[in-house]
Amino acid sequence: MLKKTKKFALNFKILSFFLIPTILISTPFFSNIKDAKAGLEFQWEQGSGYRKLKWFQKENKKRFRNTLYFFLRPSDRNTDLLKINLAIPKTFKVTLDKEKINLCKVRIGGFDTRTKCLEDVSADFEIKTEESGLRSLNIYPYTPIPSNKESYAIVFKIFNPKKSGLYQFHSYGQPKGKSSSSYLGSWTIVID
Repeated sequence: MLKKTKKFALNFKILSFFLIPTILISTPFFSNIKDAKAGLEFQWEQGSGYRKLKWFQKENKKRFRNTLYFFLRPSDRNTDLLKINLAIPKTFKVTLDKEKINLCKVRIGGFDTRTKCLEDVSADFEIKTEESGLRSLNIYPYTPIPSNKESYAIVFKIFNPKKSGLYQFHSYGQPKGKSSSSYLGSWTIVID
């Protein structure tokens, strides 16, 4: 009887030696693993003159309908802005329609709130395409964007490009009382 018990214990140890690692290794394949969002972001032009601006997108998959928010927070604007210029990367091949572009006063979402336009800002939009293929968007608000404690956003309602990658947008603003635009910052959008 004692011999049978020892044999059973030995067989159980051998079975558990092979069975437990098999279960542990195969578990991730059976569960639905979500993509991990990395806390690291790659940026071009990391020099002293580079400023990283905050942005938000509802969908990051290629060819999906998306809403992009390019934020201009109070810390991004030192003076009232008469004009905003957005340099669009050459590789960001999407159809831009003036009716699907908006400038608004925005509430930037967080843990318990969603990003949402609070009030539209009346503005004229001009999409320029150069011979080299570079595109830019000029925004002329009817009243200057004040340098107060409100956040503003340029909103694109588009379909994401066919190619995944990193797309860096640069923004320039013409301050009140000046005739030329100065660099405000850059946004780097990720499309998977």
